Amino acid sequence: MAAFPTGNAANGLSVIYSKKLNAKFYANTSLMETCNTDWEGEIAGEGSKVVIRSRPDIAINDYSGSVSYQGIEPGKIELPIDQAKYYAFVDDYIQSLQSNIKEVDESTLDASEKMKIHVETDIHAVMAAGAGLTVGDTTNGDVVDKSNVADFLVSLRDELSRNNVPTLGRWVKLPVHLCGAIMLSDLFQADKSGAGNSPLLTGKMGTYAGFTIYESNTLPATDGKTTVLAGTRHACAFASQFVNHESLTLQDQFGVGHRGLKVYGRKIVKPDALVMSVVKQA
Repeated sequence: MAAFPTGNAANGLSVIYSKKLNAKFYANTSLMETCNTDWEGEIAGEGSKVVIRSRPDIAINDYSGSVSYQGIEPGKIELPIDQAKYYAFVDDYIQSLQSNIKEVDESTLDASEKMKIHVETDIHAVMAAGAGLTVGDTTNGDVVDKSNVADFLVSLRDELSRNNVPTLGRWVKLPVHLCGAIMLSDLFQADKSGAGNSPLLTGKMGTYAGFTIYESNTLPATDGKTTVLAGTRHACAFASQFVNHESLTLQDQFGVGHRGLKVYGRKIVKPDALVMSVVKQA
């Protein structure tokens, strides 16, 4: 077999670029399933705000022959739209002409996926800091593995129930190693997972202790300790939109600039509907 050409001989060989892109993986996000977006109306831009009104708090009194009337004063919470993130990239004229893939489309999709991850990471940090309920040692972390993961989930459930948090729509976000612990435990049996059949067959984590279980790589983590979050959509308000997508001819190079701006706001509006815990591996 002839030797493969090298050096100057190799310069005459054509280079073929595949039209198929290499797979790119992104962290799973579940923000829209776990935040309250009911107030996501029109957002003018960064600096605007959404005013959230709450049900009046009516006092119950003992009757002793006379009645005193209280005024109705609905509570108000302001959700400031004070966060902004952007992306920007160049579609070079020459590179675009020579390319056999839709680079602008692929780049925009990449920006969209990464935007979701960055926003969710930010909101998880806000949730961890603003949770009104805690379980376990939130400073040093507790070891949770397949032997006690069921007890751990029940302890989160109990803390929410003690504070009258509705059972409907409860969720819990777990790091990868805890989801693995569930798979290795008895919870992964169909009769305990809450799924219609074994999650091993469907690829879904299922439910347990009233929680829909989400696996997340965007939870706050440091020094081998990861924050676990559990609650309902009532805990965190979130409103966002892309306020601008634009393409413009660049002055200093031959190409088109593409950029997008996303503005959003997030606020813990019911801290007692959110419990956090810190876990670590043995």
